[in-house]
Amino acid sequence: MFVIRQAMPDDVPTLLKLARMVHFINLPADKDIITSKVSRSRRSFAGDVSDDRQRQFMFVLEDSETGGVIGTSSLICRIGWEGWPQIFLQVRRREHFSRDLNTGAVHMTIQVMTDETGPSELGGLILAPGYRGHREKLGSLLSLVRFHFLGLHRAMFQDRILAELMGPLTPDSQTLFWEFFGRRFINLSYTEADAFCQHSKEFMTSLLPKEEIYASTLPPEARNLIGKVGEETRPARSMLEKQGFAYHDRCDPFDGGPYLEAAVDSIPLVAATSQATLVAGDERLDRVGFVSCAANRGLGFRATRGAYALDGKHIRLAKATADSIGAVIGDVVGVTVLEPSA
Repeated sequence: MFVIRQAMPDDVPTLLKLARMVHFINLPADKDIITSKVSRSRRSFAGDVSDDRQRQFMFVLEDSETGGVIGTSSLICRIGWEGWPQIFLQVRRREHFSRDLNTGAVHMTIQVMTDETGPSELGGLILAPGYRGHREKLGSLLSLVRFHFLGLHRAMFQDRILAELMGPLTPDSQTLFWEFFGRRFINLSYTEADAFCQHSKEFMTSLLPKEEIYASTLPPEARNLIGKVGEETRPARSMLEKQGFAYHDRCDPFDGGPYLEAAVDSIPLVAATSQATLVAGDERLDRVGFVSCAANRGLGFRATRGAYALDGKHIRLAKATADSIGAVIGDVVGVTVLEPSA
């Protein structure tokens, strides 16, 4: 069985290994940054972080047979505010027409913009390579559990939520978009600039041009990356679009990857989430979905995908499912119904 739980300090070495496998803005391969994120996550789960600018939740996927952590994902309550803006590239299309030549062209432009309104964000998801393509659809499990948590704790999050999708990277985890755009103004490698952005964004707003730039001035191999995702990220994009996320011509200034956005209350899985009290009995478990428990027994938040039966405000689970999330009779259990293909 596979269980999703909140990240703990002992997970840091494994999370560092996972971060080194795949480059993600939300989880740089830096031990100190990961340790800080896990600490902040623990305090957030415990309800000890009152400032939504500092509140974030980090989940890990555990193989209960081996006890090993094989993946991670996260939720960030707010990513932009006054003095700490979200920085993005606004993509536009400009039409030009010559009457004398009776011909015209449509040009793509990009412009560095900032947003201090602070949406929530789906953090980077990483699944160990050996578990990709698993029949249990573990990547989907790690991704969708965030909507389950959103539904259980709606008041802690903003009305809008963002997902930053990675643009195509080179085999050495670099990107041609940064090399031909960002690095012309900021003399740092992609990895260096990304890591520094964890501490300060001032260098980006100060050094990147504020004017609208015609993408045709970039080499084709860089221009063609704008708004695109890598091959491994396409399933994630498809999954998010099924949950109502859409691309609104905003991209990442580092790799050109698209930002997808949704209204939290319009996400089907958020709306399909509720709570019920666990009662005895495991007969006729006719539904499948996420179930979770956050009872204060030292286990913290734990969730899994399993069969259940719901009768009003009462839920029944198989004993193995209840044990995996640390739930006992009388506990309040979170539940999200899933479609068969989810």
